[in-house]
Amino acid sequence: MKMIAVIEDDQPIGNLLEESLTREGYEVLRAYSGTEALYLLEKHRPDLILLDLMLPGLSGEELLSRLSGIPVIVVSAKAGIDDKVKLLLEGAADYITKPFALKELLARITVQLRRTEAPRLAPVLEAGDLRLDTESHELTLRNIPVRLTRTEYAILKLLLQRPGQVIARSVLLEYISQDTPDCSDGSLKQHISNLRKKLRDIDGHDYIEAVWGIGFRLVLPNES
Repeated sequence: MKMIAVIEDDQPIGNLLEESLTREGYEVLRAYSGTEALYLLEKHRPDLILLDLMLPGLSGEELLSRLSGIPVIVVSAKAGIDDKVKLLLEGAADYITKPFALKELLARITVQLRRTEAPRLAPVLEAGDLRLDTESHELTLRNIPVRLTRTEYAILKLLLQRPGQVIARSVLLEYISQDTPDCSDGSLKQHISNLRKKLRDIDGHDYIEAVWGIGFRLVLPNES
């Protein structure tokens, strides 16, 4: 059962959301302030968050800056385009203005949850001479074992799922957070640099290409 956190200080709206979401088959986590939400999110990891901005204590904007790896739909009375753009650029997955149509909000929730559903992962991911066992987390390159940290494994797993495809930094960070809490936007470059060196030391090829301003992609020797 998917869990949705409703962070809303207006009790009638919060009750409406909880009743509707429960009826749709979701488990609901309630918080009435930003501070309470922060406390609850340390103990629970919902699949999606509905976030009001005008909260007592820690504001919705402040709380959003502390969240990562969970899609957040902002539900707010602030209707200005600048407000929407700012929040979307700062990490919100979607933004809906109060008063809202419940049917539309439920549809937006469905879309976000569909986007974050992990595809069924093959037991072994292969590309060229790279072979990653997703159960044992063991990697071999040209049949030579390569030791990976938990974060390096999470990065390479996603790249191997989409060989040759450029993966945005934000997408990379969101997906690898399912496997490791140790990677941030600031440390991602260093983790990738370490992983790239481990692979390059075996056969001299640079398997991970940085695409300036976008993200990274896996490049096999015959594609460079």
